Amino acid sequence: MARLAQTAGLTDIQQEILSTVRDFVDKEIIPVATELEHRDEYPQQIVDGLKELGLFGLMIPEEYGGLGESLLTYALCVEEIARGWMSVSGIINTHFIVAYMLKQHGTQEQKDHFLPRMAAGDIRGAFSMSEPGLGSDVSAITSKAVKDGEEYVLNGQKMWLTNGGTSSLVAVLVRSDEGHPEGSAPHKSMTTFLIEKEPGFGEVRPGLTIPGKIDKMGYKGVDTTELIMDGLRIPADRVLGGVTGRGFYQMMDGVEVGRVNVAARGCGVAQRAFELGVQYAQQRHTFGKPIAQHQAIQFKLAEMATKVEAAHAMMVNAARKKDSGERNDLEAGMAKYLASEYCKEVVEDAFRIHGGYGFSKEYEIERLYREAPMLLIGEGTAEIQKMIIGRRLLEEYRFQG
Repeated sequence: MARLAQTAGLTDIQQEILSTVRDFVDKEIIPVATELEHRDEYPQQIVDGLKELGLFGLMIPEEYGGLGESLLTYALCVEEIARGWMSVSGIINTHFIVAYMLKQHGTQEQKDHFLPRMAAGDIRGAFSMSEPGLGSDVSAITSKAVKDGEEYVLNGQKMWLTNGGTSSLVAVLVRSDEGHPEGSAPHKSMTTFLIEKEPGFGEVRPGLTIPGKIDKMGYKGVDTTELIMDGLRIPADRVLGGVTGRGFYQMMDGVEVGRVNVAARGCGVAQRAFELGVQYAQQRHTFGKPIAQHQAIQFKLAEMATKVEAAHAMMVNAARKKDSGERNDLEAGMAKYLASEYCKEVVEDAFRIHGGYGFSKEYEIERLYREAPMLLIGEGTAEIQKMIIGRRLLEEYRFQG
């Protein structure tokens, strides 16, 4: 098992961080994950442990109290955490995307105000683009902000907000037509607002309501919610970057690194599924020998391990591309697409190896079987990834006729 998904060229510090996270996952997450997931219970003790490890500030610069690590280090940590329980990696990811957007696009005042407390884990971040009538079609956003003196008034309903209840800072993308005449490109009239709120459900600040948790097939424990804005007043200095009309680009930049994160989650879940499958195959006997000695099972294990290795390599490549300062939407799209599809296939093969026991809630693979589908749609469906990949390939291989 240890031979799979190794990453060459890591520094001593990166290896030390990963070793610490791996130990934490093995001791603090895996033993309790299935029980907490079945109860749909927020893993407060696990989150507190991650806070103590400094993971909420992993990529936040040292000047703001973070560790100042690379996207690659972060992605490899996410891979380890998802191997233990994917929901925990979701709690980290939404926080990380908001911190990344602040670091890249925030005003100096916004960075000074938010990043130190985010690095300490005292402020937990969430972000929101989707609405009840749209997912990947961001241009169709109807939530709106209207300028009123030194404030903006926000109205609208958002959907699929991870960390909606437990977060205290939400980056929300809405339409703001100020300075953008009717008929202009939709993406030029989008603005990201930084909304501070109290954790919890119900009316968490005047004009802002978090109705409650959405009951999901999998991806439990982490709270997924709606967000309703009804006359929500936000100061103008809480426009991300201080200028309206840049929200679409800011969010897409965040989602781009988020796709690397989802790829890492797929790698982690697939690794755990392979571990469970290869262990069970050596314990279960049929026709007088362990099923691992049957050629059909060996073929299945070979395919599973190859998919784990391939997905990991693509995820690492996408992270390193971003860390180098180069555009990585092609690599991130490929990694997210491949890792999520392979994750689903590896989990299903592990499920098949378990036979009837895979259908029992006593076995961990049952949880993974319900969690894997979320990766097929999170941060853009497979179809969206293929659109991105196809367009970028046509840019790179433009026919000169």
